[in-house]
Amino acid sequence: MGGNATDKPQLILLRHAKSDWDSGARSDFDRPLAARGRRDAPRMGRWLRENGFVPGLILCSPALRTRETIAAVNSHLQVAEQNIVYEDAIYGASLGALRGLVEKHGQRGGVIMITGHNPGISELLGFLCATRPGSTADGKIMTTAAAAVLEFENAALMAAAGAGELLSLMRPRELPEGF
Repeated sequence: MGGNATDKPQLILLRHAKSDWDSGARSDFDRPLAARGRRDAPRMGRWLRENGFVPGLILCSPALRTRETIAAVNSHLQVAEQNIVYEDAIYGASLGALRGLVEKHGQRGGVIMITGHNPGISELLGFLCATRPGSTADGKIMTTAAAAVLEFENAALMAAAGAGELLSLMRPRELPEGF
């Protein structure tokens, strides 16, 4: 179930890639990716794949920019379509709603990915991490297209405060040369 090299469950939090505010979209929900987002998303998918962070289940917001992000990321991950679930609750989700999804789906163990939006995705990362994740110079933790990988002792702890060990936090601008 994914590329988890250990038996411990993992949660990948992925923020959607950079969206196009000038697209003329009818609503926030319909906003597509910007050119930078279309470039960064597959790079993050490649990085996840090459580092063995491959989910068995992807929970994704149904907003256009998250669907476009996961399609580009999945071009490298190759997660089967039936294992990608579009969850209405992720769009505009609070910390509590995201925790509820982790509790509901985390019992399956393995590696799960949630693809969503700020501020919820950053709040979830901060809540689950045993240690505070590092931020960028301007104080951001989950920049667009950032991926955070958490590992837990067991599936029952996947939604518990401070129970996750941050294995990696990668932002597109921090990718090694060649990605």
